[in-house]
Amino acid sequence: MAEPSPDTVPSARALLKERDYLAFWVSRWTGAFAAQIQSVAMGWQMYAIARQTHSVSESAFLVGMIGLSAFIPVFLLTLPAGETADRYDRKKVLLFCYAGEIATVLTLAVATWQGRASVPMLLIVGALFGAARAFFNPANTALGPMLVPRPLLPRAIAWNSLAWQTASIIGPAAGGLLVARSPAYAYFTTFVLYGVAAFCTVIIRKSGQPVVNPGSRWQLVKEGLAYVWNQKIVFGAISLDLFAVLLGGATALLPVFARDVLHIGAQGFGVLRSGPAIGATVVALLLAARPIRKKAGLFMFAGVATFGAATCVFALSKVLWLSVAALAVLGGADMLSVYVRQTLVQLVTPDPMRGRVAAVSSVFIGASNELGEFESGVVARFLGPIGAALFGGVGALAVTGLWAALFPALRKADRLE
Repeated sequence: MAEPSPDTVPSARALLKERDYLAFWVSRWTGAFAAQIQSVAMGWQMYAIARQTHSVSESAFLVGMIGLSAFIPVFLLTLPAGETADRYDRKKVLLFCYAGEIATVLTLAVATWQGRASVPMLLIVGALFGAARAFFNPANTALGPMLVPRPLLPRAIAWNSLAWQTASIIGPAAGGLLVARSPAYAYFTTFVLYGVAAFCTVIIRKSGQPVVNPGSRWQLVKEGLAYVWNQKIVFGAISLDLFAVLLGGATALLPVFARDVLHIGAQGFGVLRSGPAIGATVVALLLAARPIRKKAGLFMFAGVATFGAATCVFALSKVLWLSVAALAVLGGADMLSVYVRQTLVQLVTPDPMRGRVAAVSSVFIGASNELGEFESGVVARFLGPIGAALFGGVGALAVTGLWAALFPALRKADRLE
């Protein structure tokens, strides 16, 4: 097959001419920055409060419970949230979500400032935050492709990932510095950032209203589920991500490693949290400049296998530089697999169905992240933090081999254009 011509593979500069996309990108960046700071603050605060009365393993379990509290509403609400994103103006849905996130972070800021933060409060706020994210992810994923011409979509996906990853570098480091002074400062900073993200969403000029397919809400939900199930490459890609990250969620244990394994404190915790995003940003920059055009399936499986191997190295490391290096490799490998998955899903999905398909994908991603945190906390309760991280890395490697056998079409997937 001939290489795509320049007309079919626009340069990255073409994105700069899309004003609405630029506003969307800034909104995505500031929102991701805010979410990272909030995540750092909640994880550190939960562990600090729990350690006053609990052991290391019990406190690690409670940190994992934040992930579970956020995942439950995501699991319950994601499918109706996807239908909502395919029925209503996606910009308005995002603004409602930002309002909910602002409410959660203000609650934490005031409670922390007054010295009233507690384990139950953090779990409740985590659940409310998860409810907002359940509606946010399908609307955000579905809105982006509406703002760029289709030939620009692969590059836009890479730049969307770049927005998330660069925010993930600065966010944890900034969160660590703010938490070292007081979690309240972290929460107030997050409040301002969510406000900026909401403003950038407001100034997008293009309509976010999708073309609504006929049928009841339940019929539309079933249609989205059937589409994902019948598209075996898509189903294989998102389920591979689910089980690999579910088992290899070592990042949930970073507060434990920072405080009681590597003994590097809150600022060192921020450095660890930045590790995966550093590697992911490097890979995202490479993909933004040179998108994958061939052997996409093999790239995805290689990324997941590398993710598992790097998790094992991190688990066994006793020095900061090696731990950060392993996390950077882990993040870069994850970015590679995420890029392939997102591009596959968005290229093959028609716009009227993007919200529902994104919702199904989001519940898989949410399960891998939030349930991955819970799984790590549970395993750490019995094997300790080092054993839990090592168990996850080996599990991710096993899943890679199993999925390569179960989904040969995904393994043989070639072009992303």
